[in-house]
Order: sequence, then structure tokens, then C-alpha cells
Amino acid sequence: MNTWFECKVKYETVDEQTGKEKKVNLPYLIDAVSYTEAESRIHAEMEQYVRGEFSVPSIKKANYTDLFFYDDGDKWYKCKVVFVSIDENAGKEKKVSNQMLVLASDLKEAYDRINESMQGMTVDFDITSIIESNIADVFPYFKDEVNEPIPDHLTPLSDYQQKNSETFQQESESFNADTEDKISDEDF
Repeated sequence: MNTWFECKVKYETVDEQTGKEKKVNLPYLIDAVSYTEAESRIHAEMEQYVRGEFSVPSIKKANYTDLFFYDDGDKWYKCKVVFVSIDENAGKEKKVSNQMLVLASDLKEAYDRINESMQGMTVDFDITSIIESNIADVFPYFKDEVNEPIPDHLTPLSDYQQKNSETFQQESESFNADTEDKISDEDF
């Protein structure tokens, strides 16, 4: 399960309409395990996008249970989804609300995408609100497993397979030689 942190980032950017520099204070969402990691990761991410100085004046845990990424969306929409379940002991309906984010082009598309993403749920749900979020971007955690070095106490799978293949071939040859010797000794 992801833990999301909302990081406010202050920096100067060029206004596309006027061409003048302006100061912005935008929230970014980052996947991290602690506040310290969130701060470290937001600095690493923003260094790639912001020219000049920037600061991170606040970091807080975000209360999103799920995020739905789509390649063709350009805005993040905050959706309140209420799940309805029946408490068997009390015999009453129980409502649990969750906040979710979906990437879409407009409100209708956000609604359709939440419905599509939640389609396989076995409990009933209602989408009670959808509003455009002010989140500028989302940085999920991706582990670089391709370039990650193998720890010293582990053997690469390719070496293990090659070693086992050689051992199997040697054992097979030895077994065949022993079997031929036994057959030839018993037959004569």
C-alpha cells in the first residue's frame, strides 16, 4: 500500500501569458515511507524540473486510498467515494468514505474513469463528489530493478541456472556410465 505525501514547493517560473517571472507555491504528491524520504525524493524530482532555487515549506500526509493514472489526462480530480456495507452483527448499513485521485481531462471523464476503475468491486459504492485538485504532479515510487546491483550474499539467477545445468549434465553422464558398467558386468 502506498503512503502519499503532499509537498508544497515554492519556486519562480515564467508566466506563459505575460512572459514575466512569477512566484508559485504548488502542491506535488509523492510516494514515500516517511517525511524524510518524501523531502529527499521531492528535492530530487524538482531538481529535474525547476531551474534555479526552490523550497519545500510544508509536507503533510495525504489521505488518498487510491490513485488512477491515465496517459491522456491533464488534471487530477479528487473524488469522494462512499462504500456501503452491511454490519451483520448490528444489521445496519455502514458507510465508509475514501478519497481517490484520478487523472482526466474534465469532470465527466473523471466520473467515467472512477466508475470504470471501481467496476470489479464486490461492495456497493457511490461517488458523492468530484472536484478539480490543485495538485501539479504525482511522483509514484518506481524501483529500478534492472540496474540494481545484486547483493553479495545472493547469486544471480543466470549463474545458478548455468551451474545447475553443468551439475545435471555431469550427474547424468556419471549415471549413464555407472548404468552401462553394471549392465555390461551383469550380462557377461
